[in-house]
Amino acid sequence: MKTFARHASLLAVATGVALVLSACGGSNKSSGGPPATTTASNTGSATQTVSMQKIGGVSILVDANGDALYSPDQEKGGTILCTGGCTAVWLPLTLPAGTGKPTAAGALGGELGLVRRPDGKRQVTWNGKPLYTFVQDGGPGKVNGNGASDRFGGKSFTWHVATPAGKAAPAAPATTQSSGGYGQ
Repeated sequence: MKTFARHASLLAVATGVALVLSACGGSNKSSGGPPATTTASNTGSATQTVSMQKIGGVSILVDANGDALYSPDQEKGGTILCTGGCTAVWLPLTLPAGTGKPTAAGALGGELGLVRRPDGKRQVTWNGKPLYTFVQDGGPGKVNGNGASDRFGGKSFTWHVATPAGKAAPAAPATTQSSGGYGQ
């Protein structure tokens, strides 16, 4: 009896994961590497440091692990639209409650800030736009989500890598690798 219950529990978890992944829908205009796992720097560090790094000859903003940071065009002025299944693909860069502010490693030419997410977490912003990492980047030094378009919960998103103030985002990913897409 315990074995049956255990198998049923595992099946329920696997079904839930499959549903979240299938809800990601939409298309990814860029190529991506293998899925990455959530790291502590995205969700629980006492501080968040954002720095600039050149990837593929383009200066972009990265988190403390060197993972590229992105914002969707649809989130402006602190508005949070990426919730639910969206956050399984686009990981919000957050700070725990009761901790300080995000810090910049060097001059970035813009403003880091915080906005409160609907779930109460504090998300790091760049010039007022919430920051995320992309699970299909596969780790530091990869930019596979730039220009990606997707849809979650009836909302469409177009994602761009965050760049220092006054610099245009590259038109295509700075690195390319074949992935097969996350919502196909």
